[in-house]
Amino acid sequence: MDDVEIPAPGLLLRPWRVDDAPAVLAALTDPAVERWNAQGVTDLERATDWIRRRADWSDGSHVSLAVTDPSGETLSGAVSLHQIRGDNAAVGYWTAAGARGRGVASRAVDALTTWAFGERCLHRIEIVHAVANEASCRVATRAGYRLEGTMRESHRYGDGRRHDEHLHARLATDT
Repeated sequence: MDDVEIPAPGLLLRPWRVDDAPAVLAALTDPAVERWNAQGVTDLERATDWIRRRADWSDGSHVSLAVTDPSGETLSGAVSLHQIRGDNAAVGYWTAAGARGRGVASRAVDALTTWAFGERCLHRIEIVHAVANEASCRVATRAGYRLEGTMRESHRYGDGRRHDEHLHARLATDT
């Protein structure tokens, strides 16, 4: 499965490469990403380790892809299925600063979700995000994920505080 490439309008979702490390480091040390999606990546060595972990799908628990321009060269973000259990999973994503506000995340999430329903035979995929992260709420909604509710103070984010979170989900049977 490590050769999976998923096209999306104006994007390509492709496997991670070690040479993505500088762009990953830049993205994951961006304060906006660190606040909502802290990964502990602080140097190129850790960025390379981060890439290697995401590129290894051997245990079947996740599928993680780089989100790039159509040529596969310029990193715009990341999208992943994780917590894969049976026919359920969750999706996560982040967008590099230069790619924000252009619908990159919602197109990537929609493409990965469509692939997961078809190729992985998943039935339900969830997105959980801090209520205060309004951009993630827009991504989920635009990608067809319905808001199901609010989980009170359910996760401690990069700012050290517990935040209420929205739970969105999309089913294979949703139209």
